[in-house]
Amino acid sequence: MASSTLRIGVLAGEVSGDILGAHLLAALKSRYDTVIVEGIGGPLMAEHGLQSLYPMDRLSVIGLIEPLKRLPELLRIRRGVFQHFLANPPDIFLGIDSPDFNLTLERKLREAGITTAHLVSPSVWAWRSGRIHKIKRAVDLMLTLFPFETEIYRQHEVPVEFVGHPLADEIPLRVETQEARAALAYYPAGPCLALMPGSRAGEVRMLAPLFLQSAQLLRREIPDLSFIMPAANEARYAELEQLLEAYPDLPVTLVAGRSREAMAAADAVLLASGTATLEAMLLKRPMVVSYRMAALSWAIISRIATTKWVGLPNILAGRELVPELLQSKARADLVCAALLPLLTDGSERDSTLTQFDLIHPQLALGYGERSAQAISRLVADKAR
Repeated sequence: MASSTLRIGVLAGEVSGDILGAHLLAALKSRYDTVIVEGIGGPLMAEHGLQSLYPMDRLSVIGLIEPLKRLPELLRIRRGVFQHFLANPPDIFLGIDSPDFNLTLERKLREAGITTAHLVSPSVWAWRSGRIHKIKRAVDLMLTLFPFETEIYRQHEVPVEFVGHPLADEIPLRVETQEARAALAYYPAGPCLALMPGSRAGEVRMLAPLFLQSAQLLRREIPDLSFIMPAANEARYAELEQLLEAYPDLPVTLVAGRSREAMAAADAVLLASGTATLEAMLLKRPMVVSYRMAALSWAIISRIATTKWVGLPNILAGRELVPELLQSKARADLVCAALLPLLTDGSERDSTLTQFDLIHPQLALGYGERSAQAISRLVADKAR
């Protein structure tokens, strides 16, 4: 056992960070007699003893305008957290994601002599690579969820460790379609396609009509094809329900939440970019990624992006493993053409699934224990 007591400061500003933090704290509690946890997090970390200094939901802001409107409060919270840990130094402070909030806090704490680490790499490998210099000043260790993220840190001599992804530990190597359908009480007569146009209102507005138009074209080619569409929340459910009124002949089953079960129940998935692409890959469901955004936003992002792909399976594979139809290529005819070979057994589908099988174990490293080992090692090294 590394030590009898560990005092750790943590800060997670989103639900996803609370999940990551809870896995880590559970593993740390098996390595130390006592783990004292303070900072900001959600109910999952609270179950492992986190004493929150502020409610996590005060940090959960998205977009460009909302953070600006809330800036005085956010700065006050960050200042309060800094002053607390300055007066009560932990053995280590860990920022979990939320880089715009955490990196400045980590830098100030590190300058004050407190050991710092950051979990979940900012997308410096995709855009705004200049942030690596700020990260180097802010952290003693970066913990990444994906192997491709480590190279830029090594190039800039930032200590880094790849710890794997908890979803890869959580999702088994084989997920049976029929079991997922039974769990949803969903029994399509023929093949099934999951439609996942995103969780935000803007995404649904831009993508849901495209996905449903693509579904119509697919039905002409595969008459017994049916569709399952998970809604991220009540607001998205109501929007999608209203939208489906324009497609009365399209057999779409709308479900509340349960996106993972919906993907597992499907033979293939049409989805927006994001973590859902990772889940679909781990579930071994072939997919097509399609995304649209406002023209100005696309013009800006496409100029600053340094990666060729947006889907995590492609980034992990280092090549276009799954089709990506973005912006001007996000058209129903192209989406239909890309999905057809994935909805029938054939060489393209089999090749994709073989690659998914190879990638999954590379991410399933025991995220919680591996992260706890890295944190414990850093604390021990700094204590010498």
